[in-house]
Amino acid sequence: MAVQLRAQDAFDGRAFGDGERLEYAVSYKVSFVMTDVAEVIIATSSKDYKGQQAFQVDALGKTYPFYRWFFDLNDQYVSILDSVTLRPLELQTEIREGKYRYSSSFVYDWEQYVVNNTFRNHKNENSNHKQLKLIDGSYDALALFFNLRGSDLSELEKAGGAGTMNLVLEDTIRVIRYKLLGRENKNVRGTGKFRTLKFRCQMATSTGESFEDGNEFTLWITDDRNRIPVYVESPIRVGSIRARLLKYENLKYPLDSKIN
Repeated sequence: MAVQLRAQDAFDGRAFGDGERLEYAVSYKVSFVMTDVAEVIIATSSKDYKGQQAFQVDALGKTYPFYRWFFDLNDQYVSILDSVTLRPLELQTEIREGKYRYSSSFVYDWEQYVVNNTFRNHKNENSNHKQLKLIDGSYDALALFFNLRGSDLSELEKAGGAGTMNLVLEDTIRVIRYKLLGRENKNVRGTGKFRTLKFRCQMATSTGESFEDGNEFTLWITDDRNRIPVYVESPIRVGSIRARLLKYENLKYPLDSKIN
């Protein structure tokens, strides 16, 4: 039996707080060669959003200067989460990859259970609009990331470690299936060894009919109250993409999972 991730699964001792900052190195590995090519920084802050208390999550991904001649990436995401339910309220994105430009805006209406999406790219100045119906747990990627950190692990273990999430994209909602594979001591280059919870995640195809043909990735998060990802690995057609934790600041709880 699979458990669907819902906002109300977030526990009172939330896994993050105001001022948390996580920094990751993104590597490309092919054969025996692995090269750091980019960085990702995720930071949280408290803010007032239309008269209510909220969390703002800023995520920035960009290639290191040496590799910008090959592929210049500079992606920015700003997500606003309700401070009580962790439901997403708004998401703004600006994607700059080489000559490609893409921007989108997601505005959630939880009274009507819809999300209004506006998006456009550099080839078309006119914006496209799409309204999608929501159910509990239909969130964008950043909101899913922070809700997974705060989900009830005991309930997940009762369900055999399996669950599903609904990922809101521009014009569709994709199902992500995840499985808790168990606990593992994970060495993270340059940061140390951690006790972790290991998850395998699979995204369904655009039709939602198949997981086997969808994207797959493996995620290791700290086995403590912070639940921060320390390592992510995703295979691609040639090689794999990996992200590892480099630095962390202002965690809400002591990093009890760190072994050395």
